[in-house]
Amino acid sequence: MLLRLPKGDPRPLHEQVASAIRRAIAEGECAVGGGLPPARDLAAMLDLNPNTVLRALRQLRDEGLLEFRRGRGIRVVAGPEYGEFTEQVRQIVAEAARLGLSRDELVEMIETA
Repeated sequence: MLLRLPKGDPRPLHEQVASAIRRAIAEGECAVGGGLPPARDLAAMLDLNPNTVLRALRQLRDEGLLEFRRGRGIRVVAGPEYGEFTEQVRQIVAEAARLGLSRDELVEMIETA
């Protein structure tokens, strides 16, 4: 599993880590039913404090994406549900086109929101 944190992201590091793992699950890099490396290994890979990674993993556990099992490690139990969100994005893009907004204008609006 290859995780990368975007440079210049203003969010706290644990949120960036959680987003990177969510993305890896959604893209199939971490399959449902599969395991994740131990928090210490992830922290070393990202050059972060293990407590930061643990906080991200706990957040994902609380969201129902991960399961912690003593002696068995961390397993992916569900994928993020992007279906409804994807449909909302399609509706926004369609509405922007109807209003005559360019893609660049829409991206600028999103970035400043």
